[in-house]
Amino acid sequence: MKRKITRHQVPGPKNSLYYWTSYVNPLRVCFNFAVIFMCRFIPSLRLKNVLYRMVGIKIGKDVSVGLMVMFDVFFPQLITVGDNSVIGYNTTILAHEFMVHQWATGEVVIGRDVMIGANTTVLAGVTVGDEATVSAHSLVNHDVLPATFVGGVPAKEIPVSEPLEEEQNNTNLHNIKKRSSV
Repeated sequence: MKRKITRHQVPGPKNSLYYWTSYVNPLRVCFNFAVIFMCRFIPSLRLKNVLYRMVGIKIGKDVSVGLMVMFDVFFPQLITVGDNSVIGYNTTILAHEFMVHQWATGEVVIGRDVMIGANTTVLAGVTVGDEATVSAHSLVNHDVLPATFVGGVPAKEIPVSEPLEEEQNNTNLHNIKKRSSV
């Protein structure tokens, strides 16, 4: 699915990042940056979630945000993380894009019971459905359907096959017999 972003024109002849102070209050961005940057090093999940809420991120119950995670400092209020989700180490979640002749914003919605692996980047305008899993080192540049497993650059669905319970029991039994005969 295509990302849901709103494009904005640049107010002058320079690149869009040059004009960032006309889009967002610079003091607000400094506050957001200080809080979000500090949270990168805080091991307490509860304290981090309280601080993230202070900058406008909608954080659900029992969310676990790993160390070094970087949320968008310009538009954190556009980010929602559902209950019981895990955001892995050094992940970046953006709600904006600065390009040369335009800039864009988009809500990022991470559902409940979602696992986002370490070193992943989630771009503006993306929804990650409930119970989805994103593997480490992925680039999420489109919506992820609920209960799917995705990974890669860009992230694509990865089929997951689980062994049948009977096959798993037979393998475990075989391993036990093998060990006991040694």
